[in-house]
Amino acid sequence: MKVIANIISYTFHPLFAVAMMLGILLVINPYLFGIDQHAEGLLIISVFTMSIMFPLISVVMMKMLGLISSLEMSGDKERVGPLIATGVFYLWLFVNIKNNNLVPQAFSFFVLGTTIALFMAFFISNFTRISLHTIGVGGMLMGLVLVRYNFAYDTFIVKFWSLGSYSIHIDLLIILSIIVCGLVGTARLYLKAHDSQQVYGGYLVGIASQLISFMVFF
Repeated sequence: MKVIANIISYTFHPLFAVAMMLGILLVINPYLFGIDQHAEGLLIISVFTMSIMFPLISVVMMKMLGLISSLEMSGDKERVGPLIATGVFYLWLFVNIKNNNLVPQAFSFFVLGTTIALFMAFFISNFTRISLHTIGVGGMLMGLVLVRYNFAYDTFIVKFWSLGSYSIHIDLLIILSIIVCGLVGTARLYLKAHDSQQVYGGYLVGIASQLISFMVFF
């Protein structure tokens, strides 16, 4: 059971949230960028480097310099430095895409919401070890809900190679996201990484940050 909980925790690590959301949007609408595959490729590279690679390099460097005791960042105060560094990279990503007409607003507001969530987590981490994992999945759930009811995304076609093509409603993704939220929260509790208040607080921050972003962005 511990192995499964760890797999869930690593699979839905908060650093992957932005990349996962971009992947979901590209599945929902393969022509999200029209026929400009160059712009699509540049955004994918930017998201990978600024939301995953650079934050990981920063954390590793902090470990090598002795600023944090482990990559797990088990102490409350140890998370402050990595959260600031990651927040700066996410803010940098948002600044680079917010005025780019080729980047869909459905993705831009999600990046802003994730950035807001990071800085909220930074502030809260001075008092308690809030769950970054549930912040991530909570934000993705609310991001999908906002996309569902405010953009022209309803059903989409998925090709399963020789099995054929199937039309899937975005509501199914929302249901799956709710299940993922439950699995991630349960995994963090089982691993004793957080208590229930920290897990539920993470959901709240993730959801609230996307709502704030949506209201500010539009």
